Amino acid sequence: MWKKEDVKSQGLPENVPGNSANSPAPVSSASRDASASLPVSTKSSACISQGIRIKGEVTGSEDLFVDGHVEGKLNLSNGSLTVGPNGEVKADIFAREVIVRGRVDGKIVGREKIQLWSTGNVAGDLQTERLMIEDGAVLRGRVEIETGKPIDKHTEALSAAAGTAKSGAVSVSSGAVTN
Repeated sequence: MWKKEDVKSQGLPENVPGNSANSPAPVSSASRDASASLPVSTKSSACISQGIRIKGEVTGSEDLFVDGHVEGKLNLSNGSLTVGPNGEVKADIFAREVIVRGRVDGKIVGREKIQLWSTGNVAGDLQTERLMIEDGAVLRGRVEIETGKPIDKHTEALSAAAGTAKSGAVSVSSGAVTN
């Protein structure tokens, strides 16, 4: 996004003769080179801020930060979704990685990883390879951990006896998840 301060920081004059709000300033090769060499962060993400409400389907392939209200469906095929502390999402979520710091009502599929921070509140089923739940997070729903490896019946029986599971469903009752 262009800001007036950006022009000042590049050392370009603010008031060019003949430049007004209605007529664009001529672009010199020096200013084009300066803007082309500005570093672009590969970790930058799209943002739905606190005052924004979206009802419908959101799809994309880059990272998304939601701190507003989204209702419908979120599909980020190769991106990461972060629900901020003020974010409220009533949608089914499909993404490579999902980080929940706010509230989510709906199914969450995080292909690689799902993280529930201490301020996170989820009402819905989770499906992922890796799950991280901080102390104080609230989860009401089922958790399905999929490792992508074939399940050996003997290993599954031993895991069940030991109280651990490599794959399958784990039911979580309502309430806070604690260590």
